[in-house]
Amino acid sequence: MGLLLASPALAASRRTSSDEAAVGRVLDAFHAAAAHSDFKAYFDLFTPDGVFIGTDAAERWSVPEFKAYAKAPFAAGKGWTYTPRQRHVTLAPVACRCVAYFDELLDSRSYGTSRGTGVLLKGPHGWKVAQYALTFPIPNDLAKDTTDRIKAFEAKAK
Repeated sequence: MGLLLASPALAASRRTSSDEAAVGRVLDAFHAAAAHSDFKAYFDLFTPDGVFIGTDAAERWSVPEFKAYAKAPFAAGKGWTYTPRQRHVTLAPVACRCVAYFDELLDSRSYGTSRGTGVLLKGPHGWKVAQYALTFPIPNDLAKDTTDRIKAFEAKAK
């Protein structure tokens, strides 16, 4: 069964499994650590073989690669702030109850509406982010113009 979370307060008011609630808390901690430039807390929430997929087509980072990218901005206190507006969490129908996937709408001062999607795995140290993908949802009425601009940009870069 999926879970829709708009805020921690809303999450507490809904009937959820303890695992769904735990996944929500991990994602909230993930965003809070980034907003506070807390490098250790942020990267401790990833699985060792985790992957972060950024908004640029070239951004697919292993945890060590993503750490190298994030080290300077976090050290300078310039993490990133994405505030969850809405979240759906689904526990995969596997016997271990150890796989969860999610999608969430996020608000960002820099970019407006963003979307995060991903997978968390439950291991001996609790739920960890195995994959997180950050995207910018494009309204359908703007999609053709936006994707034409991206295609033109990519053609110039070749």
